[in-house]
Amino acid sequence: MMLTTERLTLTPPTEADAAFVLELLNDPGWIANIGDRGVRSLDDARTYIADRFSKSPWFVVRTGAGEAVGMCGIVVGREGLDSPDIGYAFLARHAGHGYATEAARVVLAHARDAMGLAKVAAITAPGNTASQRVLEKIGLRFVQMINLPGYEEPSAYFST
Repeated sequence: MMLTTERLTLTPPTEADAAFVLELLNDPGWIANIGDRGVRSLDDARTYIADRFSKSPWFVVRTGAGEAVGMCGIVVGREGLDSPDIGYAFLARHAGHGYATEAARVVLAHARDAMGLAKVAAITAPGNTASQRVLEKIGLRFVQMINLPGYEEPSAYFST
């Protein structure tokens, strides 16, 4: 399945996207706000795609340019959350162009319409104010700080 916006095309990842995944997972923003996943080679990236990106996330590509700028999707069954959550990450060089908000809006609409989700959550690192602004723009509201299994620091919890 593919999703589109005025400027973006969201497509499921494939093994051919390994170079982009390697770059994204080693981007300073990913490491600071999501964590180091230890992906250091194209083979690691292919394995990560098969293991972690096989169900929901879409790669976000600038329509026309064909350039991958990030990823966005719905995570179902994250331990410690009471509903599926929206997640996204973009390469630092593409920050400030509104791509995260544009992609998150279409993914949230898909979650509600096609997936039938009445509630969608999101988590961010407490200091990730840019991501928090994106969540607020798409209609999620801060609820509370929570402690999730596997995370040392608390996370800011948002919900629809």
